[in-house]
Amino acid sequence: MSSNLPELPPPAPSWSEETVATYLYKPEPGPRAGEWLISATLLFATIVSTSFAGLFYRAGLDFSTAFRVFAVNPGLILQGLPYSIPLVSILLAHELGHFLACRYYGMRCTPPYFLPVPITIVGTFGAFIKIKSHFPHKRALFDIGIAGPLAGFIFILPTLWIGISLSKLVPKGSFGAGQLVFGEPLIFRLLGAVILGYSPDRHEMIAHPMAMAAWVGLLATSLNLLPVWQLDGGHIAYAILGRSLQKRVSVSCVAGLFLVSFVEWPPSVSLLFAATLLLAIGARLRFFHPPTLMDNEKIGPGRLFLGLTALLILIFSFTPVPVMFS
Repeated sequence: MSSNLPELPPPAPSWSEETVATYLYKPEPGPRAGEWLISATLLFATIVSTSFAGLFYRAGLDFSTAFRVFAVNPGLILQGLPYSIPLVSILLAHELGHFLACRYYGMRCTPPYFLPVPITIVGTFGAFIKIKSHFPHKRALFDIGIAGPLAGFIFILPTLWIGISLSKLVPKGSFGAGQLVFGEPLIFRLLGAVILGYSPDRHEMIAHPMAMAAWVGLLATSLNLLPVWQLDGGHIAYAILGRSLQKRVSVSCVAGLFLVSFVEWPPSVSLLFAATLLLAIGARLRFFHPPTLMDNEKIGPGRLFLGLTALLILIFSFTPVPVMFS
């Protein structure tokens, strides 16, 4: 616990945990101007990097080819906007969900920081906010954890619907061997069937860049909702299950992620990397989620229902094999 927390006199027997937490946790100031400047700079850089990535889905150009063509015709990058703008909007909505929930509880945090990666077909490693305060109680932990995935998913749904509507179907086997193939989350297949009559046994889908932006958003959402350590799903699981049970769920989930990464051969590099990273983070935390200041509070049935909603989003968004070669 941070040494800058105020000293409290012994609480009166009539004090509720919420009253104690409120006394402990006076509202803290929001981000400084310099933090917002960093946030805006990274946001702009990510729009550029994801626009380059969008040229892969729009015109089949890899980064090096796209950069050479861009040097001759800078306006080419505008063709990547149908991918970059929806994707950045989804990630921004996710992080603003966390940010606004933090500020609702008077907690200090940074604005959303994006991670541009210009040399990949995704264009970014996502975004994050850094929370600089202790969580006062499980309600705040739960609300902050779930606000991001819910906000992002609200943006994913219309993006996916429009993106699939603009996609095309071709007969199964139309592409030769060695092609990059993207795994399909359950919700992707369901909406594909409803909108286009898509059947994986009979069709290949040429996904519109907006559909691919939603696909990346679904992958990021599903990984964040895993009930592991300090991921969004870890916050939710801790608030519902408590410290000890959440630890066991986290360890089981990471072990399961390692197993799922070997569903296909060669193994899924993205899931294997995620599982290894989560294992390293867990070891640093001694496989425990840090406690809240008032850790005995119950979160109530309404939040339990939202927790079930988050689990359903995880199930419908998860892709066992995100990327493979045909």
